[in-house]
Amino acid sequence: MPRLIITRPAEDGSQLAESLHDLGFETVLAPVFEIVPLPGLKLDLGGVQALLMTSANGVRAFAGRNPERNLKVFAVGDATARAAVDLGFADVESAGGDVDDLARLVAERARPSAGMLLHVAQSERAGDLSASLADTSFQVRREVLYEARPAENLPDHARAAIVASQCDGVLLYSPRSARLFEDLLARAGLSDAATGLDAFCLSNNVLKALKGPWRRRAVADKPSQESLLHLLATCYH
Repeated sequence: MPRLIITRPAEDGSQLAESLHDLGFETVLAPVFEIVPLPGLKLDLGGVQALLMTSANGVRAFAGRNPERNLKVFAVGDATARAAVDLGFADVESAGGDVDDLARLVAERARPSAGMLLHVAQSERAGDLSASLADTSFQVRREVLYEARPAENLPDHARAAIVASQCDGVLLYSPRSARLFEDLLARAGLSDAATGLDAFCLSNNVLKALKGPWRRRAVADKPSQESLLHLLATCYH
């Protein structure tokens, strides 16, 4: 049974592990980030027509700060959309891709005259949604509600599994997480271990961030978790 390293933050990683187990994979959790909601007052939503959510962590951060659930939610992908539905948002649409897909969905489904768009974001920019909407007439307000703090070291159990050659591959969801995972390998003295691991990347931008001597590098057809899981099934089954 293939064993995969999950680099996603704890809550998302645990949910992903369940999905992978159902597909016949073993997993090792090795989050490269810790998600930390930022303290603050309830947001002023006056004049806001919709929320732009680029991660499930953003959905959770907003839900922890604001009781409002009636606003329209445009989500970058299906996992983010599911998080919004699970937290009580009634009107949710998924772009099923990346921030460029989200910008296209907004341009198709919303009207600039209906009000402002509020982008719930983290402190580190993973993609520039405002730039993607720059050629439109939409007014976008970016609110930083959480930060993704880099892990300092690999978890002991993950390091032991890698040292014992008990892992087959690693799932990488962003260029930053790819760079951080390689940094964590280097910090543990395990850079050469990449020669025995497959790197499964959510997008070409993730692939481009990799520098190490990976056994195999593979990219999902679309920047979605469903496409990434399909890639795993194709490669191992």
